[in-house]
Amino acid sequence: MQLPPLAGRGSLRIRLLAGTLFWIATSIAVAAWGLSSLFRQHVATQFHAELKTHLDQLTAHLTVDAQGQPKLALALSDPRFSLPYSGLYWQIDDLAAAGGTEAAVAAGTAVARVATGRLRSRSLWDAVLAVPPDAPADGEIHSHRVAGPAATMLGMAERVVRFNEPLDEQLDHRPDGPPRSFRLIVAADERLLVEPVASFNGALWLALGVLGVGLLIAALVQVLIGLAPLRKLRTALGRVRNGAAQRLEGEFPAEIMPLVDEFNTVLAQNAEVVERARTQAGNLAHALKTPLSVLANAAAGNDEALARLVVGQVDTAKRQVDYHLARAQVAAAVRVPGARTPLQPVLEGLLRTMRRLHAARPLELVLHPLAESLTFRGEQHDLQEMLGNLLDNACKWASSRVAVAAHLDRGRLMICVDDDGQGIAAGDRDAVLRRGVRADQQVPGTGLGLSIVDDLAQLYGGELTLAASPLGGLRVLLQLPAAGGAAGELGPG
Repeated sequence: MQLPPLAGRGSLRIRLLAGTLFWIATSIAVAAWGLSSLFRQHVATQFHAELKTHLDQLTAHLTVDAQGQPKLALALSDPRFSLPYSGLYWQIDDLAAAGGTEAAVAAGTAVARVATGRLRSRSLWDAVLAVPPDAPADGEIHSHRVAGPAATMLGMAERVVRFNEPLDEQLDHRPDGPPRSFRLIVAADERLLVEPVASFNGALWLALGVLGVGLLIAALVQVLIGLAPLRKLRTALGRVRNGAAQRLEGEFPAEIMPLVDEFNTVLAQNAEVVERARTQAGNLAHALKTPLSVLANAAAGNDEALARLVVGQVDTAKRQVDYHLARAQVAAAVRVPGARTPLQPVLEGLLRTMRRLHAARPLELVLHPLAESLTFRGEQHDLQEMLGNLLDNACKWASSRVAVAAHLDRGRLMICVDDDGQGIAAGDRDAVLRRGVRADQQVPGTGLGLSIVDDLAQLYGGELTLAASPLGGLRVLLQLPAAGGAAGELGPG
């Protein structure tokens, strides 16, 4: 799928994508933080629960022999306690060893008399856990972080156990000396806590990354599909503008159809206004031409100076009326979308007409091959008016040859008319485009032909240019808007 180019900050596509991507990124970041925190909390809870389980088992198995020495009635069930430096350890400290009293130890004044590591797991090997000074109350479990073997950090749980009753089932009397207190310690390598969290975070980010890419693709597809009707609407508008259609056509979503209907209504109303303007212009032309014709006919048979003046002025008035009415009609026509006129039939018809009008002269009228798809975006009557004036002017000035060519250049219709006449000096070319100016007073004409063509071309957004022709005379280059669908370039430029 080819993505259409993104526009500037005002683009709906960029707004939708930016908003969607922002919320996708935010949601993924929050989800990653929340899931990671929950899993870390879960692993930590399991870690400390496992320590408590081992500590309870150590407490249950603790006893002392007849000499008052602590011992385990049964070994702990986890085999890691027997594997050196496995990461799971236990240790028993005697809190009242070497004559220290329990009260003194609890008060923190006999810490030095504590016998640390009186019993410890095989996994500690020759290491002893150094525990911060602490005196948990009966039944309490305290947790610490301590340094372990091989420069590791351990999570530790401790409990103090006090013995006031006979310590051995084979003894029926209380042993000599004060009650005995022991500190029971179970510790585990924090890597057992960190590594699962790190592994989970890696898998979590990978999964969320895949999810993010999927959501990004889904957002892109959603935006493309959601805005597809707008691209279709733009294509339909282009067809109207290029003259391929008179109204917007096609099926559109319910949200866009009111806009399409309103636009088609405006087009229909505009066409009606133009049609009324043309009708009024035609009526005005007939209303003016009739009295002018009466005046001309009344003065035609009289040789007096006044009659000749009336005839001349009436003729001038007719030309001015035709000129300005033509401008008014074209000004209305160029605002009507959908008009298109194929170029080749118009040129062929005009050349046939010119051959008949100038049959008395040995003129060769040549039309170079051109693409049938070349189409003028405008009214046929206006194209005939412009090309007819250009061809008639070229035939009047040509010695023996007039050549016509056309091609398409970047959406512009380029029509070139060459003749082999005497041409026009470069300094006079701008002047002959002004209304009423004639290059040679001996050649019949009104001086309005090129001016009319220039005005009509400008109304359509085109341009008329005069230059020297390769045939030796004048080259007239007429640029006009091309209708959509015209392609190719044929004929000499």
